[in-house]
Amino acid sequence: MLFAALLLAWMLVIGTYLEQRWPDWHWYLTGYPRTALRVMVTWRKVAQLNDLTVSHKPNRRLMGGLVVKGQPLHLNVPRCSFPRPMPNGLSVRVRLNAGQTPALFLGAAEALVHAWRVHAVRVVSPERGIVLITATAADPLEHPERPTGEVPGSLLSAVVGALESGGAWLMDFRRVPHWLIVGATRTGKSTPIARLITELAPQPVAVVGIDCKGGMELGLFQQRLSALATCRSEAVAVLGALVVEVQDRMRTCRAAGARSIWELPEKERPVPVVVVVDEIAELYLTNGAKEQRAEAEQCSTCLLRLAQLGAALGVHLVVAGQRVGSDLGPGVTALRAQLSGRVCHRVNDPGTAEMALGDLNKDAVAVAQSIGEAEQGVAVTTGDTGGWMRGRSHLTTPAAAQVTAAEYAGLAFRLPGVTRALEDLDRGEGA
Repeated sequence: MLFAALLLAWMLVIGTYLEQRWPDWHWYLTGYPRTALRVMVTWRKVAQLNDLTVSHKPNRRLMGGLVVKGQPLHLNVPRCSFPRPMPNGLSVRVRLNAGQTPALFLGAAEALVHAWRVHAVRVVSPERGIVLITATAADPLEHPERPTGEVPGSLLSAVVGALESGGAWLMDFRRVPHWLIVGATRTGKSTPIARLITELAPQPVAVVGIDCKGGMELGLFQQRLSALATCRSEAVAVLGALVVEVQDRMRTCRAAGARSIWELPEKERPVPVVVVVDEIAELYLTNGAKEQRAEAEQCSTCLLRLAQLGAALGVHLVVAGQRVGSDLGPGVTALRAQLSGRVCHRVNDPGTAEMALGDLNKDAVAVAQSIGEAEQGVAVTTGDTGGWMRGRSHLTTPAAAQVTAAEYAGLAFRLPGVTRALEDLDRGEGA
């Protein structure tokens, strides 16, 4: 009895140590075997109770001149594979019986969560006749700073947090050139932006900030930024200079017979530029004055041109706002269509979620609307993941942002055209 108690205590200590030091191994050695066994034992019963079965026999019989209808007793349960282990979860492939659709399994997802005693279940159909059920053992969004798996570092890519799959939330501008981030006030909308700049800071990339709230958000990174516009007139100057920069790069590529800057020799390749626009509404809203309307139209035109032409020329956009809809102006809808990467935090109205995600994936709209007030930093994201997924960005404190900016201030590449445009604006205002 004493030996058994000591063995149990030892196993508990080892289990706790494994869970804290190597959570993946703790799951593979203890959690996965129990959950896999539970899946195999309960599959038939769960399928029967949630109408996931079919019968090869008809449910109608003719008895004399009377048609009798009833539920067949010989039910055929869809065949599932043996659970495949994953970091922090497992996956099961189910072959659909004739007449079944993935919608039946989507409706049964909550029942599977309780039957298998897991945190969440996600159902997708990767190919015709197949449903892939992925069960997550614990909520990976509780610790977005610890995504599972290694992500190879590459130019213009940044790990901004963790996905609900447990993997890294990666923003890769080489694959998805432009991004839109929306969310209500205090939903963590600025968190992925801060993390993105933190990840880009050590890379040979020019980062340009446009923060018309006086630079309150992006000013923390000013030492690392190649330029920072803190009002609309400065934004007009910066965006106009970047359009000229894009045109210069087009001429360079055409002269070299290249279709993008990435086909140029490395020594001749211009530095990539990431333009971060925080709260886009400040660029578009006016009081009706002619001068303000003209500036807003210039901003709209320049942003659209950068979005249309910048991807192949190494100029990328990250546009953030509480609401990015047509009520800001006629050019916003066209701009939004060019921003293929989407991040939607909790929003105050269904229309904003529809604007951000509806043209890419209707299912994601309902998920975005279900994000609670306490889930700061949680968002629905699309990109190169092959669909949508919930993710949570890694918090970057103001102190950490300033330390990063100071550490990599030497990589704040000078963009001559942008610098000259801001200097000319200062001279004009001072005259």
